[in-house]
Amino acid sequence: MNHSNSTHVLFNYAWVPLYILIQLTWGFFQTLLGFFLFLFHFKAPHDFYHGSIRTKWSSFNGISLGLFIFTPNEGEEVLLIRTQNNKKRLKEQCDRLSVHEYGHTYQSLLLGPFYLIVIGIVSWSWARMKRYKTLRKKYGVPYSFCWTEEWANALGEKILKEPSIHH
Repeated sequence: MNHSNSTHVLFNYAWVPLYILIQLTWGFFQTLLGFFLFLFHFKAPHDFYHGSIRTKWSSFNGISLGLFIFTPNEGEEVLLIRTQNNKKRLKEQCDRLSVHEYGHTYQSLLLGPFYLIVIGIVSWSWARMKRYKTLRKKYGVPYSFCWTEEWANALGEKILKEPSIHH
């Protein structure tokens, strides 16, 4: 490991306790909601993802609530249909979505109690409302066209130095 990589890794480990503390205090509301969703999906696989708690569920959607992120489980057979049984492609999409959702956790760090209003409502509407789904499909508008999603991509990529979603 070269010196710059070891410094980067050391910084990440040193940052994790502060990251968790901020999510539990300043990001309390969304973290509490994330905890309840975590409990609801308790039987799903979980791991630590750069300080956050990641749940890998059987949905192709992702969500970020404070300290908790929820991403597709690349091991779910039912999700392979979306990638024409291409396990490598599914893993790549799951990894990219994890980077994106992690970016949302930094929005939570920055916005604290305002996250659910400023990011949550806009992001949920952009992802779920028929009007926006139709717009994206009809005009080929990428998901990252919405400012909350582009910002999450940028944060996740900058912090993790990995690619995010861009569809």
